[in-house]
Amino acid sequence: MITLKILKTLENMQKTISLNYRGKRFNIKAESCNSIGKFSGLMFTRRENAEALLFEFKKSVNLRIHSFFVFFPFLAVWLDKKGKVIEIKKVRPFTVAVSAKKPFTKLLEIPINNAYRNKLNFFRNSPT
Repeated sequence: MITLKILKTLENMQKTISLNYRGKRFNIKAESCNSIGKFSGLMFTRRENAEALLFEFKKSVNLRIHSFFVFFPFLAVWLDKKGKVIEIKKVRPFTVAVSAKKPFTKLLEIPINNAYRNKLNFFRNSPT
């Protein structure tokens, strides 16, 4: 019984995000972060095991993120409430502060690893 509840909770944490970027539509599965996940993000995760993370906010925010204790680069994709890409930046390990130029309601962190190689090609020509 407890195992089923845990599995249902884990299933609810995975979301498929639909992005609009340069006139193209793109879907990616990401783990939705709770309040603890919002603090830790990709910190202390091994590159090959890292999964895309989704941070959702109830209202538009303009927060800075950092990559302390993240030992690999990742893409930060800031989204509006409709899933339209506001900005994309490649974040390198141990970066002090990174932010979007406009407020956002969602932030997607996509690790640069083999698991996301095909997905990252979608953003190949994006500014970093």
